[in-house]
Amino acid sequence: MKGESFILLSLAKWTLRLIGNLLFLLICVLLFIMLFARFTGNEPNLFGYQVKTVLSGSMEPLFKTGSVIAINRTEENQTYQTGDIITFKLDEILITHRIVETSLKDGAITYKTKGDNNDAIDRWEVPAHHVVGEYAGVTIPYLGYVLHTAQTKAGAALLMIIPGIILLFSAFVQPGERKPKEVYTQ
Repeated sequence: MKGESFILLSLAKWTLRLIGNLLFLLICVLLFIMLFARFTGNEPNLFGYQVKTVLSGSMEPLFKTGSVIAINRTEENQTYQTGDIITFKLDEILITHRIVETSLKDGAITYKTKGDNNDAIDRWEVPAHHVVGEYAGVTIPYLGYVLHTAQTKAGAALLMIIPGIILLFSAFVQPGERKPKEVYTQ
């Protein structure tokens, strides 16, 4: 019985350590992507998707405030249908809302949009050339708070210092080998 509980405890510790290491690696990769994008002036990309942070609750419950969503970039002459969720530029601000109506005005396609959590349709019409991309179906809750902080100078510095301290600490503090207890028998 003692041997089984030791094996289960060891397996649980190994699993938690693996999950922790994978999360740490994921955070490091995301931070690298965000910092690289910040220093080069490009949009952050992950596996071909653009990464956007949700800053309001207009699309809740689909997107919680502080979530990160992935979008597919709009290709030239790409059109969208009613029900599609698009990200578009309005006065240099990015907005992600659902299309509720498409129309053709003066030979150009425009979209009427609405946030799922809003009572009314948006008062503007979105020209097709203002659409940045379409929601790709990927949402990571709350990660946007970290990424939004990483885009500030203080946040970027903090997010480079903390992993460095952790790496230094792990390099100098190695768990010692356990020595089996000596048992004397007569």
